[in-house]
Amino acid sequence: MNVPAGNPVRARDEDAIGTPAERPTLVPAERYYSANFARLEIERMWPKVWQIACLLYQVAEPGDHFEYRCGPYGVLIIRGGDGELRAFQNVCRHRGNSLCMGSGSGLHELKCGYHGWTWDLAGTLKRVPDRKGFGSLRLSDFPLIPIRVETWEGMVFVNLDRDAIPLLEYLEQIPDDIGWCNLSDFRCYATLTVEVDANWKTIADGYSETYHIQTLHPELLRCVDDIHAPQRIWRHTSKSDQPYGVPSPRCGGTLSDEEVWDAYVYTQGALMRVAEGTPFPSDELQSGETVQDLIAARTRAFAAERGVDLGWADTDRITRLHQYNVFPNMTFLTNADHLTIMCSRPGPDPDHGEMVMFLTTRMPPGAPRNKPTDVRTTAAQAEPGVVLTQDIQLLAGLQRGMHQPGFTHLVLSSEERRVINMHRNIERYLDLPEAQRMRASTICV
Repeated sequence: MNVPAGNPVRARDEDAIGTPAERPTLVPAERYYSANFARLEIERMWPKVWQIACLLYQVAEPGDHFEYRCGPYGVLIIRGGDGELRAFQNVCRHRGNSLCMGSGSGLHELKCGYHGWTWDLAGTLKRVPDRKGFGSLRLSDFPLIPIRVETWEGMVFVNLDRDAIPLLEYLEQIPDDIGWCNLSDFRCYATLTVEVDANWKTIADGYSETYHIQTLHPELLRCVDDIHAPQRIWRHTSKSDQPYGVPSPRCGGTLSDEEVWDAYVYTQGALMRVAEGTPFPSDELQSGETVQDLIAARTRAFAAERGVDLGWADTDRITRLHQYNVFPNMTFLTNADHLTIMCSRPGPDPDHGEMVMFLTTRMPPGAPRNKPTDVRTTAAQAEPGVVLTQDIQLLAGLQRGMHQPGFTHLVLSSEERRVINMHRNIERYLDLPEAQRMRASTICV
């Protein structure tokens, strides 16, 4: 099989654990609920990292604008009349009022609703009512405060640090590794924001390891190999590969093809547009084919209905999920016909946060780019699918558990090294003293 660069064949015996450390890694639990720790993140980390804000086609035309919030920070992304994409701190230079909220189109200027100071879409101050009252006030002294904005594969990223490294450098190996997937062909049809009673790290941890699948997702365990799921750690980024359409080796080889099919249909049948309860179509299997091959064929057929040709994608490209983590709070879940972007954001206090999902579908070249539906809901009401609903429902209890006085540290394994890598980066950005950093357990667990 000719496999293009960036999608290497993984050895079947390469597992998610890799080489185990001599001892578990201990992470202070107070990082998940301490107001002081959250304050350090707000001061030292969030203004220094690249974050996905929106999709490029949400700000594609002159006058399109999008407000992005992260904790106390507000960013205004604007497509100017000259076609240039710019981003500014969302603040009036007069008295600090937020200039614009939400998203929309047809903007011609930015006028503060409090006192009427007005800027053009390039951030130049144009009008100040009763200007003479300010004495010698030069308009050129008070432009909007610019921030870094860059795009990659149809996504818009922002960074409050004007001296930040370029986005592509920050993403490290991901652009090359994921290049075969042509992410820009995907179209976002909805964004889902779920308000959660949990810290942003509690949320992010859930999409940074597969260790929990065997317990929290028993249905998924019947159709995913969570053991042979190799991981890669770079610096800001990391990756996991997970083969779907096969049972976990934890099932002991006892599952039939029908049971694997039923589990896949139940947990993610929408990816191939097969309704729950659809019987296993054994008559469609050709000699030597597997359930994975059948899932791939059904996925190609669903794509063809949308005008998408997946003839270039073999079974592995369609059924192996490539999961990329980007520090601090984002993950891409992708294969040949699937892309979900997930991120977590801090809430009003350390015990609250948001889970944000960009839901997409691959479309043929030239397909229209309709603006996605924006849905906001609570954890109690959210039902984004069997697996994600299970993840969300667990979070509040997990966050409560962090507060228990006897629970001083998370105890992390080598399988959870993407979580460890997130904390390693947090320590670097916050410049924590040695006494407050992670450490290896002195007790053999």
